[in-house]
Amino acid sequence: MYRQVADFVADFARESKGTLKLFRAIPDSAAGQAVGPGGRTLGRLAWHITCSLGEIARSSKVGEIEPHDDQAADPPRMAEIAATYEHNAERLRDLFRERWTDQELDGTIQMYGMEWKRGDVLTMIITHEAHHRGQMTVLMRQAGLAVPGIVGPAREEWAQWGMPAQR
Repeated sequence: MYRQVADFVADFARESKGTLKLFRAIPDSAAGQAVGPGGRTLGRLAWHITCSLGEIARSSKVGEIEPHDDQAADPPRMAEIAATYEHNAERLRDLFRERWTDQELDGTIQMYGMEWKRGDVLTMIITHEAHHRGQMTVLMRQAGLAVPGIVGPAREEWAQWGMPAQR
């Protein structure tokens, strides 16, 4: 649980860069990759992550960010998803920085029919995004795409460091 808004803002800025790196590595030709019939596609997962920023802003009552509903329309092209995500991630950071104080993070709000500590809402934003990025990297491998390193080097990046890929 976050105890300082500034810590969340710094962490989310870093995580957002990783998410953008992932989104930008997905060509439109691979956006339809799914694990199987009925599964979310790469494009749908990227759009879900993007729209969730607006959904969380709305549900936590810090403000409005559009789009907020990933089911309202088909996902746009990957470049538009990346641009929308980049804008909305910055806006979400600004809203929390402007509207929540460190002293409020231990307090609770109603979200999704439950009582949440504000600091836990901030943690959920980070873990939700990391969860779906992990799903996306599997789909990227299935689509034959190179996966960019986000938290550490990806298989393809070890060679750039003059080192063998880890097993």
